[in-house]
Amino acid sequence: MCYRTRLNADLGQIEISFEASFLEPDAYSPQEEINGFAHRPYPVIVDENPGKIRLYHWGLIPFWSKDDKIKRATLNAKVETLTEKPSYRNSAKKRCLVIADGFYEWQWLDPKGKEKQKYLIRPKDQEIFALAGIYSHWTDKVTGEKRDTFSIVTTEANELMAEIHNNKKRMPIVLRKEDQRRWLMEEDYSAFAFPYEVNLYAEAV
Repeated sequence: MCYRTRLNADLGQIEISFEASFLEPDAYSPQEEINGFAHRPYPVIVDENPGKIRLYHWGLIPFWSKDDKIKRATLNAKVETLTEKPSYRNSAKKRCLVIADGFYEWQWLDPKGKEKQKYLIRPKDQEIFALAGIYSHWTDKVTGEKRDTFSIVTTEANELMAEIHNNKKRMPIVLRKEDQRRWLMEEDYSAFAFPYEVNLYAEAV
């Protein structure tokens, strides 16, 4: 799965990498580790306007949800069941790029995971990259607050990630640079499921 990422690049580097500008540049701050369970605004590019980088909340809330409690269970969405799960099927065609320059995973060193080794994982050929994501627009029925939310799409782990994420053997879909627009253009999501992959490397941290 993917619950923690890194986005430590400066704003200008991100804008150059994606040929897009931040809609709210003053709201962005580089972070060494981002915890998805904090549900803070996170830089994404959505298919509605790929020239802008927006801040959406991590943890997808479907439009029909009565409250926001579901967000803790929707940080990740399995690519194999996007159109089957009620939480995601209305968002399967709402695509976004989740911007990162690394993500973290823990390797279990014993059968119960009491001892773990943390790894930082990155593509070999991209300093700043995109994870495949889907998004939703939600309105709080009580307060009227509007919230934009997203989920990172995951797939079966490749050889490297199966060794690291050895308890569940999943990984986020890391997009090749040339495929970022293909994802946004609603190409069949199954084309991005494993064995689709990029060359990754990992370092213990």
